[in-house]
Amino acid sequence: MAVGDELPPLRIPVTRTLIVAGALASRDYQDVHHDPEAARAKGSPDIFMNILTTNGLVGRYVTDHFGPFARLRGVAIRLGAPNRPGDTMTLTGTVVALDGDTAQVRVVGANTIGHHVTGTVTVTLAEGERR
Repeated sequence: MAVGDELPPLRIPVTRTLIVAGALASRDYQDVHHDPEAARAKGSPDIFMNILTTNGLVGRYVTDHFGPFARLRGVAIRLGAPNRPGDTMTLTGTVVALDGDTAQVRVVGANTIGHHVTGTVTVTLAEGERR
């Protein structure tokens, strides 16, 4: 592993089920995450993914790449374009810093209308698990 290494892209279909299940699993009962009529009444064309679901998908992307012994030490993300049903979010990542067994990965998740999520993930790798 070296600074500049790119993680393979991960394409995630953004389904209505993923959005609603993620909101429920994270105990986010805001109606814009499960009720299309309420979302439209509040100015959105449809329901959209919550930040906690996005955070989990970003963490999964990094730990799936670095293996079962990888430990997330920090996830700092910002949301942009909403993830709505029927779209696909493609996550990409680049190693931007290394310090011993700790890597910092710049992550971007894009959909058809722009960047849904941008941020940095700090991950510690177990000895012998560096890729």
